[in-house]
Amino acid sequence: MEESYKDRTSLVKGAKDIAKEVKRQAVKKVNKAVDKAQDGYTQRSYNRFQDEEDDDDDYYVQGGNYGVEANDDEGSSEATEGHDEDDEIYEGEYQGIPNMGQGKDGMVALGQQMHDEYKDRHELETERKADEEELAQQYELIIQECGHGRFQWALFFVLGMALMADGVEVFVVGFVLPSAETDMCIPNSGSGWLGDIVYLGMMVGAFFWGGLADKVGRRQSLLICMSVNGFFAFLSSFVQGYGFFLFCRLFSGFGIGGAVPTVFSYFSEVLAREKRGEHLSWLCMFWMIGGIYASAMAWAIIPHYGWSFSMGSAYQFHSWRVFVIVCALPCVSSVVALTFMPESPRFLLEIGKHDEAWMILKQIHDTNMRARGQPEKVFTVNRIKTPKQIDELIEIESDTGTWYRRCFVRIRTELYGIWLTFMRCFNYPVKDNTIKLTAVWFTLSFGYYGLSVWFPDVIKHLQSDEYASRVKHFVNEEVSHFVFNFTLENQIHTNGEFINDRFIMMKFKSVTFEDSLFKNCLFEDITSMNTYFRNCTFVNTTFYNTDLEQYKFIDSDFINCTFFHVRTGCQISFDDDYSAYWIYFVNFLGTLAVLPGNIVSALLMDRIGRLTMLGGSMVLSGISCFFLWFGTSESMMIGMLCLYNGLTISAWNSLDVITVELYPTDRRATGFGFLNALCKAAAVLGNLIFGSLVGITKAIPILLASTVLVCGGLVGLRLPDTRTQVLM
Repeated sequence: MEESYKDRTSLVKGAKDIAKEVKRQAVKKVNKAVDKAQDGYTQRSYNRFQDEEDDDDDYYVQGGNYGVEANDDEGSSEATEGHDEDDEIYEGEYQGIPNMGQGKDGMVALGQQMHDEYKDRHELETERKADEEELAQQYELIIQECGHGRFQWALFFVLGMALMADGVEVFVVGFVLPSAETDMCIPNSGSGWLGDIVYLGMMVGAFFWGGLADKVGRRQSLLICMSVNGFFAFLSSFVQGYGFFLFCRLFSGFGIGGAVPTVFSYFSEVLAREKRGEHLSWLCMFWMIGGIYASAMAWAIIPHYGWSFSMGSAYQFHSWRVFVIVCALPCVSSVVALTFMPESPRFLLEIGKHDEAWMILKQIHDTNMRARGQPEKVFTVNRIKTPKQIDELIEIESDTGTWYRRCFVRIRTELYGIWLTFMRCFNYPVKDNTIKLTAVWFTLSFGYYGLSVWFPDVIKHLQSDEYASRVKHFVNEEVSHFVFNFTLENQIHTNGEFINDRFIMMKFKSVTFEDSLFKNCLFEDITSMNTYFRNCTFVNTTFYNTDLEQYKFIDSDFINCTFFHVRTGCQISFDDDYSAYWIYFVNFLGTLAVLPGNIVSALLMDRIGRLTMLGGSMVLSGISCFFLWFGTSESMMIGMLCLYNGLTISAWNSLDVITVELYPTDRRATGFGFLNALCKAAAVLGNLIFGSLVGITKAIPILLASTVLVCGGLVGLRLPDTRTQVLM
């Protein structure tokens, strides 16, 4: 009886071993078939491969004693050593890193792609969607195991420098504009192009670099875009012509446009769910630091005319150019630091690079554990789910095409891929979210930038009105044999006669001569700003070493007059002119005012929710913006501006967090880039509308900004709450 029981046990055990071996051979057959398809073998080769495998199956069926003779200690076979009975691990290329396993349902393993010969595209996309849902849950657990520590804080400061560079770029436009206008002799009609051209570059750059980040990776895209920004920002400080300067600032804006969508996508993918809202809000603070840095540097550098130098009359390097170089330092710092940071592991998993992602996650885990004093703690993750890869194969003509032809095809392919990813942002289930986010981003950007970017011009306009109210008028004056060697400022001389007078080593600041006569006069070593001679007559008059160019003489007549050593170009001088200091100080206060809003939003983002903060902040900002209408003095306007900025920053922070959480990984940077590009388009539109009305009325811009902010806040409340969701 006992021997019969042993025989039955041995028979059952042998049957199990045979079944296990057959199962192993079936999985091996599928994997080999897929490998053959990926290596590009022809159908004929593949059929020959199937015949060989059929022979192998016959061998194993006939030689069933192979499974019976297997040693109990060794398991079923060498290939299945360490495998679970119900969960086969993919036996692909092993590099010492745990690879993604293969379920018993026959799903294709890491990096393997089933050809359309076996499954149609719809089935592949369905499987990929299921894989992505499984990956989202597993990745959240992995990030929680890695912990939050030294690695996240190091990446926080590196990405913060890139975000700081974006904030600097926005403020540089307003600070450089007045000085660049004077230095390059830009008429008022062309001054707005400097601000618009930068935002145009940022708009195109946000869309392009955001889409590229979903194709080549967050780190690589950010490295390239920041390098482009740093190079052209540095170059723009040396160019002299206005056209070339616009060109450099255009490409500088194009480069920095990719910072915001890439930075937030990058950082969100290494944060656990309970840390995401708070730490993304802290990251937003670097944009404020960038504004403070730009304001402080402008305040400290631009008014110092003594920092400038010139090489003849053709090349002049004024202090505002030094300011442009200093503002490029955050960008350069971020590029250097990014070279030491790894790629986003979530992106690598999304494109099927399991081994690289596993190594980076292990690096995050080990870095944080060593910082906690627990270096012995082991990274326990063995396998990570990777979505099924669906690639489009495109022939590049590597043999017959020329190198520029291949480059053209490659660029066209990448751009087409970016466009396809962008169009997927309008597919179910993210279509409704994209439309709502579009409305919120546009309204918030239109209201914020419309009032903030051109606000220095509002202050300048108020100061000009006050300055014009103190102008001195001189009518029918007669001055003869007099030496002018002092500054004339804010004066209008009408129907005057100047006979045998000498104007030596003096300055004209905002002086106008109308219908006046200058006879036997001498102008020597003259510096002028906003000085014009309208319908004047000059008789036997000599001009020596002056900057009185022809455009300053309007409808004037010259009789027997001579000009020696006329200085060309516009002259910059901040002597006894505190308007520049005042503009920089106002922007410094306005930027510093967002600090409380940053702190509040970071602490409450995960407590009261993103939607409550977004809607409430936009509605309150709209109300505070409305009260700017009643500002009757500069101090009151500045106070209301600080309140407005402090309330608006919470909306910006919550909107950034919501945007990265509503889009899946394969289109997160693309969707964010599109919305950020829309943000810059709204900024240009607000810039044009508000700028054209700043000297006419302030009621329309303020009422318009207030209305769109309130409407955008109400739309924002309709977005789904992402506080408890894992990163898709």
